[in-house]
Amino acid sequence: MNQSLHGNIYLDQNWFEAEIKFSEKIHSIHKLGPVSPSANFILPGFIDLHVHGGGGRDFMEAQDSAIAIASTHAQFGTTAFLATTMTAPYEELEKTFLAIKVCAENKPRASARILGVHLEGPFISKDKLGAQPNFVREATLAEIKSLHNIFPIKIITLAPELYTHLNLIDDLSALGICVQIGHSNGTYEEGVRALNRGAKGFTHLFNAMSPFQHRAPGMSGAALAHAEFSELIPDLLHVHPGAIRAALRSIPKLYFVTDATAATGMPDGEYKLGSHLVHKCLGGVRLSDGTLAGSALTTHQALLNLKSIGLSLEEISSRLSGIPSEYLGLADRGSIKENYYADFVVLKNNLEIESIFCEGICL
Repeated sequence: MNQSLHGNIYLDQNWFEAEIKFSEKIHSIHKLGPVSPSANFILPGFIDLHVHGGGGRDFMEAQDSAIAIASTHAQFGTTAFLATTMTAPYEELEKTFLAIKVCAENKPRASARILGVHLEGPFISKDKLGAQPNFVREATLAEIKSLHNIFPIKIITLAPELYTHLNLIDDLSALGICVQIGHSNGTYEEGVRALNRGAKGFTHLFNAMSPFQHRAPGMSGAALAHAEFSELIPDLLHVHPGAIRAALRSIPKLYFVTDATAATGMPDGEYKLGSHLVHKCLGGVRLSDGTLAGSALTTHQALLNLKSIGLSLEEISSRLSGIPSEYLGLADRGSIKENYYADFVVLKNNLEIESIFCEGICL
């Protein structure tokens, strides 16, 4: 069914008032004039590359958890995302991949699109677990391929300093998997070697990685000095606004993720994160010892947080939609362009959500 939207959009380095005609994909964009102060803002749907859960459910529960998670995040402007796993035995990961596959291939109408999996662990450092359970082990191409054949892995988080992980980067990249450095206690030099071998980005920059010190720059320093891409959690708990600004000046294609857990969209209380119990309180999600354990962030709240520290709406949109799309090599999402999916977040002037469209369907 053909539809149309009218509002202010950002395209070709300028804001202007436009009419968008679309069905599942965008058919045409008609420029009407300069920005209208009374019109809504229309942004491309948000693309979140790090989501563990939402709406009280966690992907590692398998079964029908993916349906609830995809529906929850769609309410806040996420129109496409990566289902993100926790460190676990192979059998549990296999069950989770199978459940994600069923949901993705039978997408409910009012839900976000699952683009693939972010395999966060188990091939990480026990010294930088963060909130990951300690089921860490050496990565093998056979195990990764087995999971990838069930449902595509788009991103894998590795600690490149361990085992023979550095030597796997070429093979993983050849499979179309973006290799990210994360949950790593490696040195600056080990980070640079991994980037030179083809690692593409960093997982939740600054968190669960060796920190920057001026005589030992660590993995954080390798990212700041050399990375083109990195994800970062802008809940203003994981990373101080000043550190966010430092990363923005250093990493050209920094993009933002939620690292959302089952607690996202839910009241304070106790929730599952993989095999852990976590507690949501005062906007954060933590283990019983106080360690941050993912977040309760939504992409819409990320937008509001980033606006509060001085980023422009067009830059926020790029780092929540356009750059994640570029990182995955998508040619049909992340921007408002003809023949792209009609994924929109329509915002009022006060930046409250007016409506959300996913693949042409108003959610």
